Amino acid sequence: MTTHPPEDTGWRGSPEIWLDTAYDALIESGVDAVRILPLARKLNLSRTSFYWYFKDRDHLLSALIERWRTKNTGALAARAQAYAETIVEATLNVCDCWIDNNLFDAQFEFAIRSWGLQSTALAQEISQTDATRIDMLADMFTRFGYGQGEAETRARTIYLLQIGYISCRTHESLDTRMRRMSDYIEIFTGRTPQKRDLERFFARHNYTSAAAEHAQPPTARGGPGKSDRVISYPRPG
Repeated sequence: MTTHPPEDTGWRGSPEIWLDTAYDALIESGVDAVRILPLARKLNLSRTSFYWYFKDRDHLLSALIERWRTKNTGALAARAQAYAETIVEATLNVCDCWIDNNLFDAQFEFAIRSWGLQSTALAQEISQTDATRIDMLADMFTRFGYGQGEAETRARTIYLLQIGYISCRTHESLDTRMRRMSDYIEIFTGRTPQKRDLERFFARHNYTSAAAEHAQPPTARGGPGKSDRVISYPRPG
């Protein structure tokens, strides 16, 4: 990370720089690492610079939680509400979140959930957020004519599977996920995706359908190949 001149030159950082550094600390080491003095040292700023932008550590932690809300819940809402002609297309829109870490930050999600094990208030918010996200997905299904009960069950299947991937720190290549995508979509929706549906999805993620059709498990290929990009779930510690 680039460092900056000390405070006596007038540089105090910015709210974004402090928050980005706090985010890095949270991802790397958990919430106990998000403390003012270590962040100031990392930025080569004085501790007092922090207080130009944040009232105290709790204010900074609240800003991290707000970033999580905006980033991950916001992305999921946008994809669930994106234009689609069929439920298959709509579900593939949502699956963009599970492939593209720029949309839905899996490492951030894991870090927030780990933090929630130490904070009753945050654990309650996570529970409420889970319910809200599942409702978003259920609304997507009802939009395409599913009954409320079925819509909720299918929404839970999509969402809780992905949270399981994140919570279990699943290490999975892009090849593996893409080979499974057709079956996942059929399980999620009860509809068989058409080739064109999958090809559009693969194209969005710079992945060729030929690779998905013919790829073998990494063990059969003798190791990772050029298509073996790894989806960015939290790495095993």
